[in-house]
Amino acid sequence: MKKRIVGDSCTDLNEELNENLEIDIVPLRIFLGEKEFIDKKDFDAKGFLEEMIDYNDVVKTSCPSPEDYLKVIEGKGSVFIVTLSKELSGSYNAALLAKKLYHEENDDHKFIHIFNSRSAAVGQTLIAMKIKEFIELGLEDEMIVDRVEAYIETQQTFFILESLDNLIKNGRITKTKGFIANTFNIIPIMGSTPKGTIELKAKGRGSKAYKKMIDLIVENATDSKNKILGITHVDNKDQAEKIKKMIQKKILFKDIIIVEARGVSTSYADNKGIVIAF
Repeated sequence: MKKRIVGDSCTDLNEELNENLEIDIVPLRIFLGEKEFIDKKDFDAKGFLEEMIDYNDVVKTSCPSPEDYLKVIEGKGSVFIVTLSKELSGSYNAALLAKKLYHEENDDHKFIHIFNSRSAAVGQTLIAMKIKEFIELGLEDEMIVDRVEAYIETQQTFFILESLDNLIKNGRITKTKGFIANTFNIIPIMGSTPKGTIELKAKGRGSKAYKKMIDLIVENATDSKNKILGITHVDNKDQAEKIKKMIQKKILFKDIIIVEARGVSTSYADNKGIVIAF
């Protein structure tokens, strides 16, 4: 019986993954005032980024509805769903409700599991890749769940904000602090907690911030030679490639992949933002 992978649209992909991962994407929605953007396959990330930069108010997002998830759950085979951290979005709870509704309306005992990524962006991508790996090994559904949940427990996510615009617009930091940070080129290094929330890990000035983040990666990575590291970038591929090379000089990973941010990741990481997970 076929096993299917589903992710919400914060699961960032590149062309190779889009072709090989065989993942169904359920879109979130993003709002710049009254204007709505649906984060679907043909999403114009660069066009959205330009509009977001020019927009002076709070950027808002809306998670998929349970009905959106039901549409991809229906059909043959087991379903594994990967969502944004439930601490950051309602996507996880919407998927749980969709699972409940499906089983109330059907008696086919379909296997459905929802993974709370406790991450975002390329962190979700790596989880989807793990699911694919275990499917191809021929593991049973429950074994796939056990192994992927164990992987999530060990996963780390860091990101760098080159732009503080959205944090200022959303009131996360004051305009005064934002002005000081921009004036002195202070770049915050954020990271996920075990619960899936976000916290400040460190701060650096200019290029030193990236060196600090790589030091954090080296410090926190365990069994790296058997893990894949992923990088999401927001219209910042050259920087992503530089970071990849810097990491490779410091520590050995099984592989390093680079993906471009979709709409929701762009709204979180902001212009030129970088998200790293491993």
